Amino acid sequence: MKAEISWLDDPETFRVNQLPARSDHRGFQSTAEATTRQSSLEQSLDGDWQFQFAQTPQERPVGFYDPDYDRTHFDTITVPGHIEIAGYGQLKYINTTYPWEGKDFRRPAYALGDGDTGKGMFSEGEDNTVGAYVTNFILNPALRDKRVIVQFDGVEEAMYLWLNGQFVGYAEDSFSRSEFDLTPYLKDGENLMAVEVFKRSTAAFIEDQDMFRFSGIFRSVRLAGKPAVFLEDLAIRPDVSADYTDGKLNLALKLSQTDDAPAAEIRVKVTDGDGREVLSLTKPAAESVTFENNVFKKVHLWNHMDPYLYHLQIELTTTDGTTLEVVPYDFGFRKVELKNKIMLLNGNRIIINGVNRHEWDAKRGRAVTDEDMHYDMQVFHDNNINAVRTCHYPDQIPWYFLCDHEGIYMMAENNLESHGSWQKMGAVEPSYNVPGSVPQWKAAVIDRARSNYEAFKNHTAVLFWSLGNESYAGDDIAAMNKFYKDHDDTRLTHYEGVCRNRKYEDQISDMESMMYDPPVEIAKYLENDPKKPFVNCEYMHDMGNSLGGMSSYDALIDKYPMYQGGFIWDYIDQALWTEDEVTGEPVLRYGGDFDDRHSDYEFSGDGLLFADRTPKPAMQEVKYYYGKHIN
Repeated sequence: MKAEISWLDDPETFRVNQLPARSDHRGFQSTAEATTRQSSLEQSLDGDWQFQFAQTPQERPVGFYDPDYDRTHFDTITVPGHIEIAGYGQLKYINTTYPWEGKDFRRPAYALGDGDTGKGMFSEGEDNTVGAYVTNFILNPALRDKRVIVQFDGVEEAMYLWLNGQFVGYAEDSFSRSEFDLTPYLKDGENLMAVEVFKRSTAAFIEDQDMFRFSGIFRSVRLAGKPAVFLEDLAIRPDVSADYTDGKLNLALKLSQTDDAPAAEIRVKVTDGDGREVLSLTKPAAESVTFENNVFKKVHLWNHMDPYLYHLQIELTTTDGTTLEVVPYDFGFRKVELKNKIMLLNGNRIIINGVNRHEWDAKRGRAVTDEDMHYDMQVFHDNNINAVRTCHYPDQIPWYFLCDHEGIYMMAENNLESHGSWQKMGAVEPSYNVPGSVPQWKAAVIDRARSNYEAFKNHTAVLFWSLGNESYAGDDIAAMNKFYKDHDDTRLTHYEGVCRNRKYEDQISDMESMMYDPPVEIAKYLENDPKKPFVNCEYMHDMGNSLGGMSSYDALIDKYPMYQGGFIWDYIDQALWTEDEVTGEPVLRYGGDFDDRHSDYEFSGDGLLFADRTPKPAMQEVKYYYGKHIN
């Protein structure tokens, strides 16, 4: 297959040769590796890559992926990282509109009719910068003679992949992991991997989040070796009895194997928090294997105050006992319900003391580190924050495991926002809204829901699936809601944008979710026999010297059982350390400080923390009021 630049213009082409989305489990070669979480079956490709920047698609180095191409003039760039922070292109922050408004005329393909295909819109776009990445690697010994997968945890926004000059695949969803099978293209000795990253594609219409608009390979890249028999996908379904006393564990496993794979078996073991074995099962390996209705008496329930987890370990072994793969996964028993129009966790009303959290680091942008994540978790605990909304895209995978272990309730949002397609100059004007009910955009957004669900379906902390942010409403988002409901009856769905188009309120979202609704308006809603419980998906916008009046929202909690709290906008400022041109001192700079016109300026500075993670004074009020209703 040949890579086509025209895919950038086509909303119906968003993944080519990508492996199907699957659970985020990791494989290890031994129980010892599984204990330390250091897998010899993984090989990091992070570090310095060769790099060439192009201002437009027409200026890109065509054929740079060929082994014989002369790359002596290429620069180097660090992966993970953003192209713009590395000094190429334009740093730009923008909130609600599209970054090309007022400069280039664009309308989403097919939004104004089937004849409007968008041909050339991005493939010939003069604002569509391109990064050409190249790295060389030799397979580690543990990966040789195995199937080898490459995992890109995050590439913004559209990527083409080659190995040893052969085209491998294409992906667009910037914030979901993209996996490709490299096995047919590998060779002995040194291999050459090339990635071409375009800043814009049709995905730009549905990745219009309130954030700096970066590009590049901004999350980690690794190779993963797969043994002769390996676990392809894992679905963990813990259930809790109606009286919240006992539990049942259901497991569904999908296995893959080579043609000459040995006979194998699956050993499943579950231990409790003290390391005591509470379940041990064995079955012959097969393409699909289930372990159903395994009863746990007097189960220890998981919640924010007591995030108790059980430890699952799956071992694939040959019939003579040789270990092929070990997969560990921690999980908890908890029950999310909607009863009498109130959301419950383990039979108790949920109170959300939440924040919206962009991934952010003042030096690295969205290329956050483990240190950043652990720091944020400590801030949560110190200030009585019990919930997080992953605004407005899937976060790095380790954050979900951290929330499991630390008892942070998650609203797991998939990568969708099309704000600029329906709101113009503050007015609701959806004449060319996408995805809307445009059939050519439906598959792309369903794919984003699928990627979010499949990756994070086993995380105890995920109580709610969120369909995206500020994208109006239509048949396509209704189909996303149906996807989640068809695949998962253990969680609730969220989407705020249905308030703009009430036609869909019975098809989309289990909760009424509004942004910045005044307390008096929330009270009116709750006193008028509402259909759904109320959640502030964004409230208490923390720009400047703000966050006053939190007591008015707090008062609703005790007065109205159907009021269930919300998520403050937002957790951390988006600002970058730069060197002041006059003093030479490091300074934090915000939207509009980079000659980024147009820009929404100080709207990037609306966090409870400054960008260097120093808490603002407003955090004191959050700690006080959230401390009154912690559960």
